Parts: sequence; structure tokens; C-alpha cells
Amino acid sequence: MGSTTFAQEVAYEEYDLDNGLHVILQQDNTAPVVTVGVMYHVGSKDEEAGRTGFAHFFEHLLFEGTENIERGKWFDIVSAQGGNNNANTTQDRTYYYETFPSNSLQLGLWMESERMMHPVINQIGVDTQNEVVKEEKRQRIDNAPYGKIIYGTGINPHLFEKHPYGESVIGSMEDLDAAQLEEFVSFNHKFYNPNNAVLVVAGDFKTEETKKMISDYFGPITNNAPKPERTVIEETPITHTIKATEYDSNIQIPVKILAYRTPKMSARDAYVLDYVSELLTGGKSSRLYKKMVDDQKIALQVLAFPRSMEDYGTYIIGALPLGDVSLKTLTDAMDEEIHKIQTELISEREYQKLRNNFENQFVNSNSSVQGIANSLARYYMLYGDTSLINKEIEIYRSITREDIKRVANEYLQSNQRLELDYLAEPAQ
Repeated sequence: MGSTTFAQEVAYEEYDLDNGLHVILQQDNTAPVVTVGVMYHVGSKDEEAGRTGFAHFFEHLLFEGTENIERGKWFDIVSAQGGNNNANTTQDRTYYYETFPSNSLQLGLWMESERMMHPVINQIGVDTQNEVVKEEKRQRIDNAPYGKIIYGTGINPHLFEKHPYGESVIGSMEDLDAAQLEEFVSFNHKFYNPNNAVLVVAGDFKTEETKKMISDYFGPITNNAPKPERTVIEETPITHTIKATEYDSNIQIPVKILAYRTPKMSARDAYVLDYVSELLTGGKSSRLYKKMVDDQKIALQVLAFPRSMEDYGTYIIGALPLGDVSLKTLTDAMDEEIHKIQTELISEREYQKLRNNFENQFVNSNSSVQGIANSLARYYMLYGDTSLINKEIEIYRSITREDIKRVANEYLQSNQRLELDYLAEPAQ
């Protein structure tokens, strides 16, 4: 039997301001550190056709400055107080955060309220960040080996014909170049409102003082638009194998990719697929690594990118051949292991190891105030249940060996996937 790790329950309080801003407070006075995070319910799936990349662009643009924060000074202000900050964008949300020594909490709240209430969106900021985003795309996708796999730009368009998940988060540079300033202003008005956001404060603070500061700084912010209404775009089920080839001028070794469309992040089966992913490709002790890299020596590496999203998910597995091993040989080896999970219950020992791994991951995700702030915002916004910060581990604990077999059968069939040959660019 494996050991069981128990995470300490995260105590939190949540409430709404009159303008619709959801607030979550998680007080922990054990260290003099505090994180202020604001998550906006806007990601690449909310963009209009022909205007991809707006959500990610805004992640950059809203660091430009505000009416009361001089252009280009955001990071200087934070670092001068011994803090750090960052932001990130997914298909579903955009998240900004600062972590400060706790005596700078007021500064963090003021800065995020400034970002929400007084952003300066002008042509010089748009032009500056346009170049920054282009360089990021060049570094991460265009000029990076396997960049189109890592960021899904060579995969998602094959899995999603209707849903915006088929577009890349970083978007099209042509779309950004073509956009007018008023379009950026309009995007801000539509999505960057209190009614479309959650504010999280986690760490060392005094509750009543903090509530008053939140009321003072965020309470006066008005909504420029009603809360966005979304309808989930239903994809047609994949019933025939999709075969595709992509080329990458930055690589010498090809990759065989098998990619599946999977359930949305809040579905219980998405949690079961996390177990399947860990079993097949979770590190050097995983089934595919041991079989293909260690034992048969047909693969240089195996890889996996399980991605849960608000409306759907994807599970991407692949392998790099060793020497002149064919991509078909890699496919056959991966399919053999998938078939085993579909036809045989995994061993009790493997099952216990999986459970222990996920318990450890769960504990580690809540081991810092920064991690807790992110988790609270994400569970509230994308799962609609903040209490998952304490209860999610029970979902993983409830998964049975029979669940693993059932889910592998339901979602990992060869006629429901993309088979991608990812090849070096042929010589001209």
C-alpha cells in the first residue's frame, strides 16, 4: 500500500461587490507575503474570426500603463517594493498577479484596480506590444523546435473545426496588424469589467482592513458592458481517423503524434483521463517510456500534452523515433499500450502509485500563496466551484481501476483521433 498525504484544508471567504466583482480572501499569516490576483473570463475562444490573438495581446497591453501609472513603469514599481508579477492567457481566461511583502498589499490592490478602471489604450502602446508579441511568436512557435506541437498550432485546427479552440492562443499576426485602435478599446470595454472578473487575495493580511481597501479601490469601478453571454459551440464527434502531415524547419528528428478530443475540464471523465495520461506518459516510470525508450529502444523520447479546457479538452501523445525506426512502428507500440488499458484492469500497485502521485500534486499546488491564489480563481471561474480547492482530491480518490479502463475505451479509439506525422522540412 502507498502512503497517503493529507493536505491542510484551505480556508477562504468569498463575496461579491455591488458591481459584480467576485472577491475571494484566503488569509494565511504564517509568512509576511501576499498575492493579489485578478482573473478575467476572457481567452482566445472569445475572439472574433479575423481578430485572433486579442486576449493574449491584452495580457501584454495592460502592462503598458494607466492614467496614474506612467507608461513602462509597472514592473519597476513592483520590483522596487520587493515584489514580482506576471500574467498568462489560455483559451478560457487571462490572469494577472503580483506577489509582495505583505506591507505592500495596498499597492497591489491599487495597481490591479488601476488596470481595471484606468488602462491607457493608445496607438503607441498597441504598436509597442505588437512587436513584443511578434517576437514571442517567433521565439516560441516559428523558430522553436517542435513549437507547433508544444503550443498546439499544428494540432488543434485538426481537432476543432467549429470551436475557437482550433485557433492558437497567440493568434495571427496578420489579424493583429489589421486591427484598428478602436477595436482594442472595444475589446477592453467588453471583457475587462468587474462583472467578468474574480479578485483573489491570498496570504498575510488583516481581513477587515483588506475588505475596506477592496471596497475603496474596486467598488467605484463601473461595468462598461453586461456580463458576456456564452454558448458552447458543439463539435461534431470525430468518427474517422484524421491523418495529417506538418513540417518544421527547426527539427531533424520527426515525431509521431496521436491526438484526441476529450471532455471539458469539469467533467469527471477529464479527471480519469489525467490518470490515463499519467499511466501512459507520466515520466520515466510510465508505460510508454519504459516500453519504447528503455526496453524496445525504438524511441528517443515519448511526450504527452493533456490539456483540460472549459468546453473541451485534448490529449496529445507522441514519440520521437530512435535511428531509422519508422513512424508506423511507433504508432503500433503506442496502440499496444492503449489497447492493454482498454482490455485489462491496471494492477493494484500501479493504481496506488497513481493515487499517490495525484495527492502529491494536489498538495504541492497549494503549497504557496501564489499557487493558492491561482487555484482559487481558476476553480471559481472555470469550474464554478471554489470549494474544489479542498474537494478536488476526493474526485481523484474516487476514481477506480474500472473507470480507467472504461474511459480509455470511450475516448482513445483510433477512429476518434488525429494521427499526425510531424516531419523535418524537406530540402528545397
